[in-house]
Amino acid sequence: MVPFVVLVVVSLLGLVLRRHWSFALRCGLAAMFLVTGISHFVGMRDELIAMVPPALPAPALLVTLTGLLELAGAVGLLWTRTSPWAAAGLGALLVAMFPANVHAARQGLSPSFGDQLLPRTLLQVVFLAAAVAVVVHHRRGAVTAAGTSERSDRRVDR
Repeated sequence: MVPFVVLVVVSLLGLVLRRHWSFALRCGLAAMFLVTGISHFVGMRDELIAMVPPALPAPALLVTLTGLLELAGAVGLLWTRTSPWAAAGLGALLVAMFPANVHAARQGLSPSFGDQLLPRTLLQVVFLAAAVAVVVHHRRGAVTAAGTSERSDRRVDR
């Protein structure tokens, strides 16, 4: 539940400071992935290793790799040029890590309500939707910019 709270609080702060939802969402996602990325190394490492489904090899290495990817993605979200790539990569990472959430919920690795399968799934959907929104916003902006430059090029040609 902490990642969700971080996402919401930082996004709201970003909205107040800049008044633009895409900037706010990128900041919220970056903060969230910074927190979750750090937890792969400090505080929750053992719990995260336990979440890795037994069919996957080298759970500690996988937790390290996913933590590094989350930290790199958090940094990438903060730079406008890399933000759509970072958001897409983090979205793919969320999908790839979802089986670990299912495994943890089915094994009852945490007794908290928020760690049961339905709440975990809903949170993953929210996080994935936020990442997709960043990509879509950037893509729409690129299409609009391309259309604008084409129109201005046509005006110059006349």
